[in-house]
Amino acid sequence: MTTRILPAVGDADAARAVTTLIGQLPDAEPAAPVADSTQLVDTLARLAAESLDELPEVVLVHERIGPVPALELIREVALRFPAVGVVLITADASPVLFSAAMDSGARGLVTLPLGYEELASRVQAAAQWSAGVRRHLGAGAETLAGPGGRVVTVSGAKGGVGTTVAAVHLALAARASGRTVALVDMDLQGGDIASYLDVQFRRSLADLAAINDITPRVLQDAVYVHETGLALLLAPGEGERGEEVTDRSARQIVSALRSRYEVVVIDCGTHLDGASAAAVEMAETALLLTTPDVVAVRAAKRVVRMWDRLQVRKPEETTLVVNRYHRSTEIQPALIQKITGTRMAGVAVPAHFKELAAVVDAGRLHDLDARSSVRQALWSLAGELGLVKAAGQGRELVPAPGGRGSLGLRRRGGGR
Repeated sequence: MTTRILPAVGDADAARAVTTLIGQLPDAEPAAPVADSTQLVDTLARLAAESLDELPEVVLVHERIGPVPALELIREVALRFPAVGVVLITADASPVLFSAAMDSGARGLVTLPLGYEELASRVQAAAQWSAGVRRHLGAGAETLAGPGGRVVTVSGAKGGVGTTVAAVHLALAARASGRTVALVDMDLQGGDIASYLDVQFRRSLADLAAINDITPRVLQDAVYVHETGLALLLAPGEGERGEEVTDRSARQIVSALRSRYEVVVIDCGTHLDGASAAAVEMAETALLLTTPDVVAVRAAKRVVRMWDRLQVRKPEETTLVVNRYHRSTEIQPALIQKITGTRMAGVAVPAHFKELAAVVDAGRLHDLDARSSVRQALWSLAGELGLVKAAGQGRELVPAPGGRGSLGLRRRGGGR
């Protein structure tokens, strides 16, 4: 049996050494090394989208891979691509690291400097495990996403563009269709989800930041179950505690939520920090909200360029949503798309401020009238993104015909 091996090594010299050695293994088919964690996840996602059989049997992760730490990267690969055997390459052979690697989902550990016999043994064991998992899973497309759910981040080009309103109603739409949904407030210093949904709860993201192993029980204690059925993970009430939530802890929290809920909607606000950057990088769908005015569009362009420079998200992988849209607006969605270089959502949210005033002031955003054009647009957007599914029929709700801004929903057979 041919074993396909994908090395993830950041250092060029180390990559050549690893590639040379695995090329000597019997029946090995080494792929070109990937240089960082983002490239590894993107490569695996692209292969998984084609077919389960396209995924490599073994991934080798070097301890100095970046920007995501090696153990966090292993955890993410194990969650999203459970049929891939991951082996860690490290100079530290201590029992503590071995235990941490196994807890993260690694199938083996190879010590530096690399030796042929040890590498061959670990690769063979990981490949056999991968083959067994694939036989068990079969070739069904449902297995590609692993045990985790779908993560959607909602970010704002600038303050006041409607990020929280959009995040709340995307989550409500998914929940109304019968899915289990977590709504996370990762606007760590100015989060308003608790105010919008009339919630008072002392637990927050900061309480999970220092926990190395977030078990289902620990997560349950930190989550508030709202009357709508949404599982809320709130921002800390004291803004300064937001600094406790690092990019590493954010990755652990998102991974824990993904493994427990079908849909995870994260309000990232407008300020980019390590935690929100990690969430945007991990998300299957990253939304960026803007309003159709010069200042907001310029801000959106800055955000897109910053995400690209920091290797958080490529412009073509970002979905732009226009809020407070009106047909008479001079800056139309097509122009915004051209300026930012992003994908454009098929639904624009209309500028009907009066519909929101009463429920926002009362802290009852979930009571927004079903006839509201704002709510209908956001729920239609949820259908377009594949977050809304008709219970028991395997059909998604998608925007009805009628062009941009159409507010109806229709059913479409089959899955996305």
